[in-house]
This record gives sequence, C-alpha cells and structure tokens, in this order.
Amino acid sequence: MKGTLCHELEVGLPAGQVWGVYGTLRLGQLVVELLPNVIQKLDIVEGDGGVGTVLHLTFPTGTSGPQFYKEKFVKIDDENRLKEAIVVEGGYLEMGFLSFLIRFEIIDKEAGVSSIIKSTIEYEVEEEHAGNASLVTTAAVAAIAECVSGYLTKEKSGASN
Repeated sequence: MKGTLCHELEVGLPAGQVWGVYGTLRLGQLVVELLPNVIQKLDIVEGDGGVGTVLHLTFPTGTSGPQFYKEKFVKIDDENRLKEAIVVEGGYLEMGFLSFLIRFEIIDKEAGVSSIIKSTIEYEVEEEHAGNASLVTTAAVAAIAECVSGYLTKEKSGASN
C-alpha cells in the first residue's frame, strides 16, 4: 500500500532565505533547538549536509510513531530548492514500511517577497502492516515549517532595526 501526504505553508519570506535553512544542516539544528518536542536529538552519522549525508534523529519519549531513525539525503537541488531524504534504518522500516521519503520544496510565490514551504511524505507499507499508515502525519513537518518561518521572520525584523 502506498500513500502520500502533503502540507503547504505560505510565508512572507523570499524563497532563497527559506532555502538557506531547508537546504542545509541548519534545519535540523534549528528544530532540535526550537522544537525539542518534535526532534529531541540529531546526530550527523556521515557527510557534510550534501547528498549522501546520514542523520540519526531521536524523537521525544511518548510521541506516537518511531523513537528514532536514520535518514539519508538522496537529493538536494539548490536551483529548484528541493531536498529529499529517505529513512534507511529504524523507525518506520521496523514497523512494516518498505520505504519512507520526506521531500521539502521551497516554491517562489512572489519573487523576493513570499514563498511556499511544501512538505511531502511518500511511503509504502506492507499490506499486513497497513494499519501503521495511520501513524504517518504531516504534524511534524507543519510544525517545522511554522517554526522556521517564525524564526526567519523574527531574525529579519531584528536585523532591520
């Protein structure tokens, strides 16, 4: 069984500024710092933030879904502001999922003024574990988008004063 979930958030920030966080390791660092209820800990297993980088994410105790997993960056396209990561160990793979991919796209809405943070989760789960598909939500990526937007907006207003 395959599934796809999407979340979009329009932000009053230029796409390049948003991509400056989403396209780098800064995204994970900000989430751990500002949203410890979403990701408790992030360790870089290998890589420098480019394609092939592997991260070990630990989730807070008591959250539904996996307690940890390792993800690998499989695509980073600076020109189109697109980043994809797949789960390579633990987490959903231990719950009957055959694949689990997270995609972030930063879409220019109005050049230099606003953009859209589009987060997509694509997964495939074995039929006998189809009930586990209900654990997949966009809640975390939505919280991350709101958090990054708020952080960048605050940073931007602080810089201009």
